[in-house]
Amino acid sequence: MAGWCLNCEEAIQKMSQYAEEHGFGKATINYRLKDWGISRQRYWGTPIPIIYCEKDGIVSVPEKDLPIILPEKVEITLTGGSPLARVPEFAQVSCPKCGGPARRETDTMDTFIDSSWYFYRYTDASNDKAPFDSKTVAYWFGKQGIDQYIGGVEHAILHLIYSRFWTKVMRDIGLVQNDEPVQRLFTQGMVIKDGAKMSKSLGNVVTPDEMVARYGADAARLYSLFAAPPDRDLDWKDTGIEGIQRFLGRVYRFVVRNSSLETGTASRTAASDERQQGAPLPQEARRIQRKLHQTIKRVSQDFQGRWHFNTSISAIMELMNELYASEAAIAQNAVPRYLLADVQRNLVLLLAPFAPYLSHELWEMLGEKSSLLRAPWPKYDPDLAKEEEIEIPVQVNGKLRSRILVPADAPEELILERALADSKIQAAIRGKQIVKKIVVPGKLVNIVVR
Repeated sequence: MAGWCLNCEEAIQKMSQYAEEHGFGKATINYRLKDWGISRQRYWGTPIPIIYCEKDGIVSVPEKDLPIILPEKVEITLTGGSPLARVPEFAQVSCPKCGGPARRETDTMDTFIDSSWYFYRYTDASNDKAPFDSKTVAYWFGKQGIDQYIGGVEHAILHLIYSRFWTKVMRDIGLVQNDEPVQRLFTQGMVIKDGAKMSKSLGNVVTPDEMVARYGADAARLYSLFAAPPDRDLDWKDTGIEGIQRFLGRVYRFVVRNSSLETGTASRTAASDERQQGAPLPQEARRIQRKLHQTIKRVSQDFQGRWHFNTSISAIMELMNELYASEAAIAQNAVPRYLLADVQRNLVLLLAPFAPYLSHELWEMLGEKSSLLRAPWPKYDPDLAKEEEIEIPVQVNGKLRSRILVPADAPEELILERALADSKIQAAIRGKQIVKKIVVPGKLVNIVVR
């Protein structure tokens, strides 16, 4: 064996082969899914349909006697095993086989039993003949299962493994068509307070009712989404939710000051006509229009699979900052009325998924007659979202030396010309020979010298 150097998989294969050849072992796959003890000594739970008879042993409850109904008059003492065992009319029964005296199983099933398949029952909840109708489940689940599961990472080794096991059993007996319960798993982070996971035992729980009473439901909801990406832990800080409350106040005040502008269909039609006519906008108005379409683009893309709602909220905050920075121009009528009305309407639509209560109030304030819930999601125009000028870093021998502003669609020749004309770049290459010029449009310029 001297001189052998095997990786882990090769070594396992060799050892397994050696064990089989010498008759003392064989290769097998060992799953972490162990035997599952499903019984619990509690009253609330699904009864286990088993009867114990001294003559016939373990006997299943006949299907005609199902479902087993839990008794209502039960004394909960928290001692001495299952409280159902102390209810004679429930525990003492006749054997379904011999008719002699027998004892009913008084433990109930673990709640993980229910969580392993309850989502199938949701599709046919009123069925009193079977767990569910297979055709109904096939309509909702198809052969792929649920598109997306969102849950805590602590469920991954219990509930999720059990639900997979349960699905495969139901597949094998012909109840469902899908092999897996879900296609994709997303595990969200925990809420942390004072350096530890929120827990009653630690006394660091922040109740939603308290936050809603102090800051409002929208602020509590918005802060939870803004403070961290959904897959990261959220470090709860009261100062953070106060900042969110101030932001919502800024949104409210801005709309209140400008809600007398024309809104609704007429405004959007005017905006469309103006755009088709090619009427140029003042510089301040063009900057607001560009920021609006960039914000719609960012939030829309965040909703399409990323789920990083914190960046969506950040984008809306940036739009709000842009609007407040342009208040002087708005007051001087340098921003067309139709554009400002369009900005307000789309601002409310973008905010609605995160702060629904405030958004509904602002929607009515803007004079909209249709339901906000039925309003179509705003669309962005790629041309209007495009920056007119972009900043490009300029390197010399790979080291950042300056930054230049160029038109967004500038050709390589213009980008290089401006880079070489920059005073900092001229100082960095003075007295040296340029051996290479690298231009990555829209990204960077690198000048190699020696």
